[in-house]
Amino acid sequence: MQKAAIFLGFVPWIVFSVVAGPSTWMWAALAAFLCSLVLALPDWRRSRSISILDAAALLFFAVLVVLALVLDRATLQPIEDRAQLISSIVIAIVALGSLAAGRPFTEFYAKKQAPPEVWNTPTFTKVNRVLTGLWGGVFVLNALCDVAVAYLGANTDVFNWVVPIVAIVVAVKITGWYPEHAAQQARAGRGAHEAHANPAQPA
Repeated sequence: MQKAAIFLGFVPWIVFSVVAGPSTWMWAALAAFLCSLVLALPDWRRSRSISILDAAALLFFAVLVVLALVLDRATLQPIEDRAQLISSIVIAIVALGSLAAGRPFTEFYAKKQAPPEVWNTPTFTKVNRVLTGLWGGVFVLNALCDVAVAYLGANTDVFNWVVPIVAIVVAVKITGWYPEHAAQQARAGRGAHEAHANPAQPA
């Protein structure tokens, strides 16, 4: 699995999180929607399917853009004030919801790299459950950071920038490392099992 593929799926949400503010969230939503469209089109043209991340992003950011166009400023104020928190909660629900439903969202990207014969193996399933849980946890952390800033007066630079960026970088690193690590463990386990099942015969 290429870690870049999974990371790209989160780009619209990251763009929105970075750009969105009390006076910029509408433009951030439009930029994130266009970004989602650009990312989803190649998959749709190739296979007539898109990832759950792209689908959620297209729907979520389209709704925000429409709300910005049809509602007045006073009605939009709660969204303006909590736009980043709302987006973090939505993407965390999408990621962890796919895990709870038994369809980890990372499978979409993994199947682009792995041959069909491994799609139903325990290792493939385990890797995607772990990575989906990891990324869901990252966005839960981001949501908690937004809550800390909005309601507890926490330092904005630390909780809106440093912690989320470090969490994303760590998740990208683990995404690149863990699949091969899990595959090596599986191969070692099979080797030990075969050695136990077929002990060497005495000379």
